[in-house]
Amino acid sequence: MMEEQLVIKKVLEASGFGELNPVQQLAVSKGLLKGKNMVVASPTASGKTLLAELLGVMAVAKGKKMVYLCPLVALASEKYESFKKKYADKGISVALSVGDFDSSDPFLASYDWIVASNEKMDSLLRHGAEWVSKVGALVIDEVHLINDVSRGPTLEVLVARLRQKVKNLQIIAL
Repeated sequence: MMEEQLVIKKVLEASGFGELNPVQQLAVSKGLLKGKNMVVASPTASGKTLLAELLGVMAVAKGKKMVYLCPLVALASEKYESFKKKYADKGISVALSVGDFDSSDPFLASYDWIVASNEKMDSLLRHGAEWVSKVGALVIDEVHLINDVSRGPTLEVLVARLRQKVKNLQIIAL
């Protein structure tokens, strides 16, 4: 319980908030910081990204990495910039991986949080990125796009492969 409170405090301080909102409180009470998988369906600007941040800080506290998946490069870039700005001085390193689909990007092994496009993460898996075994938390942003005929199958297969490859992977779908 003490570790959870420290994680919450760290994220709230980084975000400039005094307390969790009701959506966030519900996710924490349902096991967000205790390894539970969950789907968080709430309106835009209701605090879902902060839940990912809580999960990421907890993953780092446990010696694991967080992967934050985005369907669009622009969204991935936005999340990367935001996370880097908020957490660089808090000892959490953040990387962005959205480009070259023909590399395992071994440099990512030295980062705590990896923000990646769905297609890039799929490529990283296919190219045998060794650091993937150290991932403890997976956040899937815009998960409703799993229903998109052109992009959904890649995301579905990616999540299935990650679940096979990474033991005890916690997944949060936003």
